[in-house]
Amino acid sequence: MADRYLSFTRTAPGRFVTRRLGLPQPAPLCRWSAERPALEGPLLHLTAGDTPLPGLHEALTRSGLPPHAGPLGTQRPAAVVLDATAVASVTGLADVHATLHPVVRSVRDCGRVVVVGAPPSPADHHQAAAQQALEGFVRSLAKELGRGRTATLVRAPSATAAEPVLRFLLSPKSAYVTGQVIEAQTEPEPEPESEAEAKPKPEAELPDPIRPLAGRTALVTGAARGIGEAVAHVLARDGAHVVALDVPAAAPDLARVAERVGGTALPVDITADDAGERVAAALPDGLHALVHNAGITRDRRFAAMAADRWSAVLEVNLASVLRTTDFLLKTGTVRRGGAIVTTASVAGLAGNAGQTNYAASKAGVVGLVRSLAPRALAEHGVTVNAVAPGFIETRMTAAVPLLIREAGRRLNSLGQAGRPVDVAEAVAWLATGPVNGQVVRVCGQSLLGS
Repeated sequence: MADRYLSFTRTAPGRFVTRRLGLPQPAPLCRWSAERPALEGPLLHLTAGDTPLPGLHEALTRSGLPPHAGPLGTQRPAAVVLDATAVASVTGLADVHATLHPVVRSVRDCGRVVVVGAPPSPADHHQAAAQQALEGFVRSLAKELGRGRTATLVRAPSATAAEPVLRFLLSPKSAYVTGQVIEAQTEPEPEPESEAEAKPKPEAELPDPIRPLAGRTALVTGAARGIGEAVAHVLARDGAHVVALDVPAAAPDLARVAERVGGTALPVDITADDAGERVAAALPDGLHALVHNAGITRDRRFAAMAADRWSAVLEVNLASVLRTTDFLLKTGTVRRGGAIVTTASVAGLAGNAGQTNYAASKAGVVGLVRSLAPRALAEHGVTVNAVAPGFIETRMTAAVPLLIREAGRRLNSLGQAGRPVDVAEAVAWLATGPVNGQVVRVCGQSLLGS
């Protein structure tokens, strides 16, 4: 559905009226396209403190938006990456201000500010305080930048861990991700049992930036329409063979989506007791990415909510996810090196009036991710993450009353609703397994619980 307010603010009368009334002036976001696959402009790499993160400059050089050599002159940076990993005191925080303050206004429209921090140390409360302060700083900066610009904090123990996160954040694919903290954690190598096993191992190669899912199979539930359909298209664009799953009643739409992405339609009710068995039977060679997108709403205030409305939402949005995930991990259908991406919601993180059932189900998804992620990686070699969409333009939100819809669109730092493709881009990135145990909000930094 067209955002007429955004279009109005791009006209001369619209700019005048919104400026005089102090209304939001959202900027059209620069999303990925084949014609514009990268941000336009140089990258400025800065360091707060005396000790840069080893290898970060080289990681940025491989990110798709390499650091600019020499002074920028009159050029405006497309992105600024601030290495704040050495910040361990209030004095260090002063260096953050001194380093970033002179350049932040020069960042181009739809540009990026990424702060790379270190994990807070449980053994040094001064360092932990300074690194936690970066979170408050970045979340607040994201609310100030405007003009489609975003700010994100990446906590990374090394440049190697940070690199796949930076590739995503420094691309147009992250247009609707802002004000977030992403933990780029690496798993410790197991202790070698003998000297022969102690040989150095080659570093894992990053996925092909053009088709990072080439040769992989991905299953997307709820794929017949909306966000699920967008996820199927983006996964296919990135090289995956997509198995599109939805309820048998949606079979015609499902077949259409599968045909468009060159994939396979699998009409199955994901809430059926034998859904896991049917998925495994349809995928004898296994799959590399399991995307839980199927979901429903049955909104009512809790005092007026019948038991069947409560149970239906919990069954589709949470119980089926738990059952199917358990079965496909136990049987090895999700292959080693694969990824599970679930769909949470900002409603599950912050609550929403009239959606106690929906919020409970989506908060449950977050609990699943936090508990299962470390075990799934250790036992099955599979990452587990979630996306948490905010207000996204779909047929469902198009039916929301006008005033509520406008509030949903404007109450975020980017001043506009997201699109299904914004969620799909984050899902496709997580499907490559770059992080583990993360809940990435795709919400434009929604002011709901933000």
